Amino acid sequence: MRTKPNIALLSVNSDLDVTAVPAVRREVEELLNQGCQRIVLNMADVSYIDSAGMSFIMCALRRVRSTGGLMSLTNVSQPVFRCLSRMRLVDFMPVTRVGAHAHVAPLDPRVRPLWQTTFRVDPSALYAARARVDELLASVPFSSDAMFDLKLAVGEALGNAADHTCEGGILTTVAMYPDRVTVDVADCGRGYALADDEEPPDVDCCAERGRGIKLMRLLTDAVSISVKPSGKGTVVHLVKLVRS
Repeated sequence: MRTKPNIALLSVNSDLDVTAVPAVRREVEELLNQGCQRIVLNMADVSYIDSAGMSFIMCALRRVRSTGGLMSLTNVSQPVFRCLSRMRLVDFMPVTRVGAHAHVAPLDPRVRPLWQTTFRVDPSALYAARARVDELLASVPFSSDAMFDLKLAVGEALGNAADHTCEGGILTTVAMYPDRVTVDVADCGRGYALADDEEPPDVDCCAERGRGIKLMRLLTDAVSISVKPSGKGTVVHLVKLVRS
């Protein structure tokens, strides 16, 4: 049985004009037919978008929204962003320009959380952990899009932990601060660390696993991956800023 993707990163490898739209549309429609609810279009190679490209984005966005999902654009060049702005598309979907992912300042250690909850996760019941996170985040003043992305990122972190943890399970901590929410997911596996400016290893295009780190970085404002300070295992630290 083929696993349905929850999140997909799709690279547009040419200008999004009338000649390129049919192929990109087919890929997006295939993802939607598989039940994917979060699609990120990487626009790094797109320097031009015509009316056909605009129409495709509007129609795809409408269809994704109708299923309760979300589509966004990342690595958008200034000329393309200007076109999207004129069509008011930036008002209806997340659009991130090239180089716009700002550095998130470390949390001042003197700042205490408004609230913090830690709970143990059974690797065989990740659905229960996701439901618990949903309950905890219900009162956070995020936009619906920001909330959607954070929940998906937490799901990715939990899935990665379940792949690598020991019999001790997974420990998850959710904390609310004045300017951010942090989520720590800790396993008791062999331990893995990745510098903030380091790219994870490439994976085969048909591999079912191995894209989680890239996706978490797309969905949140900051991700750190480090070896646990005591004992064995890895801690994935997610940050989502609360924007006024």
